[in-house]
Amino acid sequence: MKFVRPQPPCCPVSPVGRLYAVGMVKLEETPLPGVGVRHDFDGRFGKRVGVIRHRDGRREIFVSRRDDPDACAQNIVLSDEEAEAVADLLSGSTITRHVARLTQDIEGLAMDWVNVPGISPYAGRPLGDTMMRTRTGASIVAVMRDGQAIPAPGPEFPLHAGDTVVVVGTPGGVVSAAKLLSGEG
Repeated sequence: MKFVRPQPPCCPVSPVGRLYAVGMVKLEETPLPGVGVRHDFDGRFGKRVGVIRHRDGRREIFVSRRDDPDACAQNIVLSDEEAEAVADLLSGSTITRHVARLTQDIEGLAMDWVNVPGISPYAGRPLGDTMMRTRTGASIVAVMRDGQAIPAPGPEFPLHAGDTVVVVGTPGGVVSAAKLLSGEG
């Protein structure tokens, strides 16, 4: 498979790509007229890695040589479900690493994932009923339910048995929050 790489910006007939950074990786975004958008970057070990988002929704992962990014060495076409599974696998580990780095960088900050057990006095009640911040100094910043993340839930948000809440605060506050949700606090 051969990709058409745009000419330098001085050529007016070519689409112009854009460069942006995610973490320490510089991603290049290139419109592919009639096809979709290509996102790629130079990998650490001499390979160019990227994804083409086709207009019809397909995703295609490709690997090429850094010195000849148009010569595709390997490509894999993914269905919507497969692309979502790969994204979940990759983003989950990325998010976890970023959060771990963040908590290490901010002294005194702790974060934990706390399960809401069926015996919790707050299962089936609004989040505000916990008075979490007042009682523990910690905050619930997200709730994981049925594999979906609900960021920044408000005080009216109902907690369910089996939810996993993301609690942020001091180390002692996070421990107190876990005890409160389990009915021990």
